[in-house]
Amino acid sequence: MANLGFVGLGSMGGEMARRLLEAGHSVTGYNRTRSRAQWLLDLGMAWGETPRAVAQSADVTLSMVRDTEALHAVTGGPDGLLAGLGPGKVYIDMSTVSPAASKQIAAQAADAGAKMFDAPVSGSLITLKAGQLSFMVGGDQDALEEVKPILQDIGPTVDYVGANGLAAMMKVAVNLNLPVQILAFSESLLLAEKMGISRELATTVLLNSVVASPALKYRFPMVLNMPKEPLFDVNMIQKDLRLALDAGGELGVPLPTTAVTNQFLNSAQGMGLADQDFVILFDILRRLAGGRHTGGNRRRPSLNNHQQRTENG
Repeated sequence: MANLGFVGLGSMGGEMARRLLEAGHSVTGYNRTRSRAQWLLDLGMAWGETPRAVAQSADVTLSMVRDTEALHAVTGGPDGLLAGLGPGKVYIDMSTVSPAASKQIAAQAADAGAKMFDAPVSGSLITLKAGQLSFMVGGDQDALEEVKPILQDIGPTVDYVGANGLAAMMKVAVNLNLPVQILAFSESLLLAEKMGISRELATTVLLNSVVASPALKYRFPMVLNMPKEPLFDVNMIQKDLRLALDAGGELGVPLPTTAVTNQFLNSAQGMGLADQDFVILFDILRRLAGGRHTGGNRRRPSLNNHQQRTENG
């Protein structure tokens, strides 16, 4: 089994590391907050004091961090992951980050004699725990064959996209779809509800229809009962939409539905709902419709505390 390193042990990264340990790999891990990784240490993971120490100890180092800023934080500087790479080593970043940043870090890894792959994932913590996560990978195709079994210990599907940075770009293209779909389905549900069809029944009919995607079938029912802990909060999904909009601007690709969805997420930010799961898009749309239909007779209270969020989920 491979000698692995893992940097970034949050919800997704921690579960990935657990699966690698379960598969029999030796794993040395690092997380900014060590206490969050204690459960993995109890399972046999070794601890690295810095990302550099992790990369130095491993043949293959993986990372899963929140965003581009976090990626630069763990890879750069004297204690960064890049400083621990050398000839023959491999670095796999699974985060959703700026394609330009991913390409830059791949070039720095190559300067050290190492190979890097951008390997963002499609799926959620639920998908990961079910063993159904999929990867899109950019980098050297021949070298990928050597590390592909490691990725498959996390999730079964590994799609090669092309050179470094292309998988990061593909991930941006994939991720813009889900909030756009959630907003479109919210429109359908709200219209049906205003016509007198119960929200529960309309949701069932929509999800049994031919237009329901697999992702919607497990995400959209959350509009009926908002999760107490978000699977994907407004801040995170808006980060992805902004990456898509930036790319669209650079490439001259119009992204009108993405732009509109981003405006609704801006509304969520303004309402103090940035830490809610992004299926809150339905509630935002419902408030707008409620304002028009009630004629101002009853002002809906804002959702700024836990009790109101739970009540209106």
